[in-house]
Amino acid sequence: MVTSQPFEEELESVGLTDWDAFLDRVWALDIGDAKSVRAALDEGQQYIADAFRHGESITRLVRARCEVVDAVLVHAWRELVATDSACLVAVGGYGRNELLPQSDIDLLVLYQHNQLDTVGPALEGFFTYLWDLGLEIGHSVRSPAECAELAADDITIMTNLMESRVLVGDPALFARMRATTSAEHVWSSADFFNAKVKEQAARHERYDETAYKLEPNVKESPGGLRDIQTIAWVAKRQFAAHTLDGLVDYGFLSRREFSELHRGQAFLWRVRFALHMLTGRNENRLLFDHQIQIAQLLGYHDAENTLAVERFMQRYYRNIKALSALNDVLLQLFSEAILHATDDERPRPINDRFQARHGFIEATHDKVFVETPSALLEIFYLMETRPGLSGIRARTLRLLRRDRRLIDDNFRNSIHCRRLFTEILRQRSGVTRALRRMNRYGILGRYLPKFGQIIGRMQYDLFHTLTVDEHTLFVIRNMRRLAIPRFNDELPFASELMQGLNKPQILYIAGLMHDIAKGRGGDHSELGAEDAREFCKAHGISSDDTELVCWLVRRHLLMSMTAQRRDINDVQVVNEFAREVGSRERLDRLFLLTICDIRATNPDLWNSWKESLLTDLYNNTRRALERGLDDPLDRDELIAETRSAAAAMLTRAGVNTPHFKNLWARFDPEYFLRHSPDEIARQTKAIITHGDDKNPLVSITDIPEQGTTLFVYTQDRDYLFGVTTGVLAQLGLSVLDARINTTSDDYTLDTYVIAEGDGHPIRDAYRRSEVESALVAAIADPAVESIDVTRRQGRRNQYFNVPTQIYFTQATERDCTVMEIMTADRPGLLSIIGDVFHRCGILLETAKIATIGERAEDVFFITDRQQMAIRDDDVLRELRDVMTAELDQSDS
Repeated sequence: MVTSQPFEEELESVGLTDWDAFLDRVWALDIGDAKSVRAALDEGQQYIADAFRHGESITRLVRARCEVVDAVLVHAWRELVATDSACLVAVGGYGRNELLPQSDIDLLVLYQHNQLDTVGPALEGFFTYLWDLGLEIGHSVRSPAECAELAADDITIMTNLMESRVLVGDPALFARMRATTSAEHVWSSADFFNAKVKEQAARHERYDETAYKLEPNVKESPGGLRDIQTIAWVAKRQFAAHTLDGLVDYGFLSRREFSELHRGQAFLWRVRFALHMLTGRNENRLLFDHQIQIAQLLGYHDAENTLAVERFMQRYYRNIKALSALNDVLLQLFSEAILHATDDERPRPINDRFQARHGFIEATHDKVFVETPSALLEIFYLMETRPGLSGIRARTLRLLRRDRRLIDDNFRNSIHCRRLFTEILRQRSGVTRALRRMNRYGILGRYLPKFGQIIGRMQYDLFHTLTVDEHTLFVIRNMRRLAIPRFNDELPFASELMQGLNKPQILYIAGLMHDIAKGRGGDHSELGAEDAREFCKAHGISSDDTELVCWLVRRHLLMSMTAQRRDINDVQVVNEFAREVGSRERLDRLFLLTICDIRATNPDLWNSWKESLLTDLYNNTRRALERGLDDPLDRDELIAETRSAAAAMLTRAGVNTPHFKNLWARFDPEYFLRHSPDEIARQTKAIITHGDDKNPLVSITDIPEQGTTLFVYTQDRDYLFGVTTGVLAQLGLSVLDARINTTSDDYTLDTYVIAEGDGHPIRDAYRRSEVESALVAAIADPAVESIDVTRRQGRRNQYFNVPTQIYFTQATERDCTVMEIMTADRPGLLSIIGDVFHRCGILLETAKIATIGERAEDVFFITDRQQMAIRDDDVLRELRDVMTAELDQSDS
């Protein structure tokens, strides 16, 4: 029976009441009866699994698994090997007496020099027997001298040998191995420490320096079990401390810290134990497939505004955050004890409260924060303003963690503390690092309690790839990169804008506040704007700047929604957006906030096409603002300007003027609004070169600032949109945008922005040729009415139920109907939609394609066969019913 409360701490032992009796039965087994031994192992696994569900202490459970395996191995060794010339040793996690249900069982056989031939046949039978039992055994056979030789060259072997215990056999061999691999002979404490720190840094880098992603690795991600093991390994090498609580005796860990470390480890063990139970394998990745089940297994329930799985994952993220901070403290302590134990470097004073030593800042005495609580912020300000400081000394980190409780309402209301915090945001360098450290060590969430509520908070979808607090800090990190010239090559235009801003800290405040109200219910943008106003008022921000911050927070989604869901080539849309923005200052900051927000939400969402969309909207809006809101952009004027610019390009390219003017006479004026002059010139030249060839013209161009553009010019035919998008889906391509135009003589001018499945442009010439050939063949064949898309749906998508929702509005900008479709993303989705459009007699003008994690949120500008807006409610109702039925059926 699952407990009704989450397992956040160790519970009393309640599930292994008859365990000793069971172990007695295992010890009494006839080792020759392999079937009975296998049954006993299975029974032990089930016994432990049942105890887990009944709330047994996880520490007891990981030991219990070892006890069963110990009994079988020792019993089998005595029966099958029975020699004084060898010794069976448990190493690795098994050597630590820690086995989860599917953990590997790592063994070392130590043999006396020149005695391998004597024991070899018996060992072969021993290991064969273990494999026949179904045990996942990893083993090595070495003499003590060989162990020392191999360990000297391989830190992993050295670490495994440190995590060892004798199971059965000659203990003298084990003692000899431990002696020859001691720090006096191989891997001194300093060398071992440096190697382990380097190893941890490389491991963290593999996980992008963050564990706050959608599917963290319980063992390997930053803050995971491996970080705890790293602490234990260093302790064993330096102090011969065999357990973590031994560090308390050495004064390297306080009782409170040990309790925190023990609880954190127990929680991660429980999560990993559940993963092994659910998957039946040694699985350490907390995949979407398992998160809901584990939340239920650990007793989490839905709460107001928060799913059970989100509560569980928030607990997980907060746990690893605390463990990461402890890891910092202890490794820094080890560094000081191991690398600088005899160092007598005198500290350099900074002020009465702080000094520098070895490039690290430290408190001058243990009561610095008690006597001057504002120093809890001052330390981060000092690190920003003194580039030579690379970190915080361990003793000071410990004081910081101990005294952070002093951040209370009096602290928050202190004018001095508020001034310190705003100064931290105003510095020219180190802002991101300061905020990250403040968050890591529990300062930021205490100083800003509402920020504290979003720490570790995740949203159970595929769109938001980080926790809310990590996402927020990544937004500010992205802003900071735009402000630093050495990163200009990443986003040159945005960098130029950012570096020209007056008071960039105003943008940082907006970034800090934009998602601070997530998870509270209601509109997080509106609630966040209220929080921003309160923050600005408290921190002495001027009324004008406060209004700017609040507007940015309230409207931080406006630009991305406009660019992705509206036709930004339409002058009315641009004029409407310009009126909403109102000023160049707001436009600049909203543009920068939007870019930084998208890039921090999900890196896969950002591409050159999205950048070009936002940049085009920015440039069109800036032009409208410069022109004046009382003199809005004119449609006919824009068409004339675009035609003139395209004509000049064609003339310079040597294209005969009558040729392209005659061609343009067949084009709808909307074509010149939806395409840029260079795009028009390129497509016009391609059509003229193509001549009167009846085969479809299909051309793919990779444009650096936009991505990959597909142009299709052909005589109009049934199912064209569905066939085109179907072929693209079959080839593993994504459609980012579609513009459909028809000439006066029933030819189509269709322009698509496409990308590979990973979001990258199509740069390979052979790949472009492959796509072009496939499209020409399908479009030219009138018998092809649909494309069977056989690509499999992504693994993670199948765990989300996204019912289809369809909404209609009438476009104010032109005579068409806007159809918004929200449904589960899947391969071939646009082909299905295009097929329904044809069957229902619907013409498509433009499509705005957006994939939001597991959801597709696409907008289609449609008309009837007469190219008029659809205003008949019955027609729209039928279209909705047919489309919903088709999409929900295809998703099942």
